[in-house]
Amino acid sequence: MLTIDLDVARRFILGKGGLWPGRRWRGAEGVAAAIRAMDYLQLDPLQIVARSQDIQLHSRVLDARPGAWEEVTYGQRRFFDWGGWLAVRPMDELPHWRVAMRRERDGDPPNVDTRIRAMGREHAAAVAEMRAILRERGTVSNRDFAASSRTRTQSYRGRKDSSLALYYLWRTGEVMTHHRENFERVYALTEAVAPPDLIRESDDATADRFLVLKDISFAGLSRMNRTADSWQRVVPFSRTDQVIAALLDSGDLVEVRVEGWKGTSFALGEDAETLLDLAAGRMPPAWTPLEADTTAEAVFLAPLDPVSARGRAKQLFGFDYIWEVYKPADKRKHGYYTLPVLWGERLVARFDSKLDRTTNTFVVLGLWLEDAALGENAAFAEALGRGFARFVAFLGAEHVDAGAIDEPLLRRAAQGSSRSISR
Repeated sequence: MLTIDLDVARRFILGKGGLWPGRRWRGAEGVAAAIRAMDYLQLDPLQIVARSQDIQLHSRVLDARPGAWEEVTYGQRRFFDWGGWLAVRPMDELPHWRVAMRRERDGDPPNVDTRIRAMGREHAAAVAEMRAILRERGTVSNRDFAASSRTRTQSYRGRKDSSLALYYLWRTGEVMTHHRENFERVYALTEAVAPPDLIRESDDATADRFLVLKDISFAGLSRMNRTADSWQRVVPFSRTDQVIAALLDSGDLVEVRVEGWKGTSFALGEDAETLLDLAAGRMPPAWTPLEADTTAEAVFLAPLDPVSARGRAKQLFGFDYIWEVYKPADKRKHGYYTLPVLWGERLVARFDSKLDRTTNTFVVLGLWLEDAALGENAAFAEALGRGFARFVAFLGAEHVDAGAIDEPLLRRAAQGSSRSISR
């Protein structure tokens, strides 16, 4: 068993996910590499300043632009989107995920989301209709079917039987996302999207092994119970412990104790050397930034970034971060769309902002520091200004309004950011 301290755990998770010590990818190949490094790119439709998935890539890829993930996913077919936890996944992993899709179609509780199976049974006629229409038309979207002509539903997944039928076919692998229009999925039969050699299933044992390893890789460090919880709908609980035991025996997993954390965590066997290097103060050469590191240029994390979402910010950084977008306005502590600020290897602040598209102005609505002394820290002000400069260029904004920042030094740094990086 490896024993590491929290600093090493934090650096490992940041670095493995492509966030530290700085951006190390560029271009379309860099976008693809970043998605693979993250294991999943979670998608979200909200676009306040930019969508969460675009901000995730901006924080990792030097020249990323909004929508870059769509080209490598739907244009180049290197990735596909799927799942109740909607995420982009590498296309070459499809045979393993098709096992999960089949389990959602045919499986029994408690190992699958029974709502999917029930959806197919309840709307069997609409499923058959959508299947026939797809064969005839090639591509369809939910908007192709007027609500007035469809059977109404009360499902959280849609108000039309056609919407639920398409969703069912997508979840169970008969169709895939061909492309998106204003973020809405346009569906096509799987054979029209995926390479023929990938439209197959792994055997169940291989799929179980893959899914557990994938979950642990995504987390960087994961406890057994979290792994089981994560995959409860596709990896039977009855097999999870057995799978993990076999992976430990083969060396594909290693046990890790993080000082101050309860229980034992797991990491990929191939990551053990990286953990030992970090513990000895050595940086993996592959992590070398292309330009400024995160000390010289602050980086902003997306609301759904795996490093900071779902309690991870508290666990790794002592940074209590909650995405308040779904909270009533009077219940929010900070703002609607606050983004954590990474400086060095710590989360040190957060800010709320919006993009005023009528004037093409990036508006900072508030900035909150973990340590008030940072308000007079010249090094942090410079790093924050560089971070805002890159973010403003990424958004394509022409103006910056930072009047809501209380600290004069930081306000000036943010206000001048629109002139710092040429577009």
